Amino acid sequence: MEKKVNISTEAVADVRRVSATVSQNLKLFRRQNGLSLDELSRRSGVSKGMLVEIEKGSANPSIATLCRAATALGVSIADFVGVASSVPVRIVPPEDASTLWRGPNGGSATLLVGTNGPDEIELWRWSMFPGEVFESPGHSPGTLELLNVESGELTFRLEDNEQVVQAGSSVLARTESPHAYVNRGEGELRFVMAVAELQRPRARIGL
Repeated sequence: MEKKVNISTEAVADVRRVSATVSQNLKLFRRQNGLSLDELSRRSGVSKGMLVEIEKGSANPSIATLCRAATALGVSIADFVGVASSVPVRIVPPEDASTLWRGPNGGSATLLVGTNGPDEIELWRWSMFPGEVFESPGHSPGTLELLNVESGELTFRLEDNEQVVQAGSSVLARTESPHAYVNRGEGELRFVMAVAELQRPRARIGL
């Protein structure tokens, strides 16, 4: 029997809040850059139709789509959703964090806080239930992800290589290639993740 997931009123309200914020900021950043929708589509690789729907607030874009649009505009995902900090100290309360992915079984990925673009450092909290998979295309060269598994068991896939990460263990990975997070365990998987995607040229170093 297929498992049905009831989306709470709070979750629906959060999706609407995030969509409205992304819609407003995409229009703002695009106009500040003097870009038409056609030009932004060409630079980002996101279809013009999707950009139109995002600006109308009627789309629920994937994290990958937001990454491509943010990079083309020289901003960060945190800028898009309004949790970026440009002051020495900024506290982001739980209600202002933005859930940008929801799994079919109730999992979620929430962007807690991040820096202003174009250099991006982000802090995420993930929850994944058994059978859920999140696949990500490669990020820009040199991007690093640091993960700590709080509970459950994470299967981390980088290209064709899979590694199982137990609760309490941490991961440092260069994620410029396609990668995925998978919960093949029997219980909920929870992990925190920091992403560093720096746009300025720098020497390539080993992990």
